Amino acid sequence: MSVVVVATITPLPEHVDAVREALLAAVPAVHAEPGCELYAVHEDDGGFVMVERWADADALRVHGKAEALRTLGGVLAGKLAAAPEVRRLSALPAGEPGKGAL
Repeated sequence: MSVVVVATITPLPEHVDAVREALLAAVPAVHAEPGCELYAVHEDDGGFVMVERWADADALRVHGKAEALRTLGGVLAGKLAAAPEVRRLSALPAGEPGKGAL
């Protein structure tokens, strides 16, 4: 069963552009990871939200130790207002199959 992750990343105001660039640079490597079904960057006022979907818990576990994530963590060090908030979600499909769950 797929695993959905939502991660909220809040950069320090002076590092918004650098954080945006680092997140976008990581996307191709993460997309190439086994089990990555969705890895999308979204931006709001001064922050970023990653919406992810992994084939299963094992794929997510591997992602957590992957080179792309380690590199991203190094680039973001000292540039965030707080640690990223990461939520792992389980879908409750409802309604139309293509619209009721990620």
